[in-house]
Amino acid sequence: MKLASRSTVLSAGDASIPVLEIRRLTQTGHQMAIITTARRLNSPLVAGRMFSRWCQENFFAYMMQHYDIDGLVQYGDQEIPGTVQVVNPAWRALDQAVKDNARRIRKLHAQLGAATLQNNGADIQSRAEHLQDLQRLEADTADLRIQRRNTPKKVTLDSLPLNQRPRQLAPLGKMLTDTVKMIAYRAETALVGLVRPHLAKEEEARALVRELLVSSADLPPTR
Repeated sequence: MKLASRSTVLSAGDASIPVLEIRRLTQTGHQMAIITTARRLNSPLVAGRMFSRWCQENFFAYMMQHYDIDGLVQYGDQEIPGTVQVVNPAWRALDQAVKDNARRIRKLHAQLGAATLQNNGADIQSRAEHLQDLQRLEADTADLRIQRRNTPKKVTLDSLPLNQRPRQLAPLGKMLTDTVKMIAYRAETALVGLVRPHLAKEEEARALVRELLVSSADLPPTR
């Protein structure tokens, strides 16, 4: 891989964090960027780990689309041990409120910027109202961020009310079904490897193999 790296700083208001930016140059001239706070790791190691993660994400996306790996295979659930930590529902609600306000603030900034560029004096009242809304939102967002900072992000299950405690599916049937799906995926991948040299793209090979596996055929037994 052709890699290049540089140190930079990401800033948001008064806050900033130093990061390492790594870029990969592909054969087509396209650049792929990776931003990481692991500045002590060398570029090949960071790139290798990131692209391995992307391969995993592509795998699960494929399995969800064609193998329904996240589908429900049986009814029934069971309790999760109370010592397990989960995201605090109160923190999640505050975090969502901060994000919603941030989107509204960006929209108001854009509207104010467009009105300022026109500068024809006809919409002074509208700009004043936008500015008041913006100031109110920024104040509310600052309060929400303080509340979020003072709220623990994760809590144990036993500290939540009963109606807020999640439950997990019964695992045995799901594990067996997922094992069968993984075996089927490995068999499909082996067949794709056989037909891949004859096709231009791997997606075409997988589409062909999927079509073959669901097609009717007479298979005479051989020794």
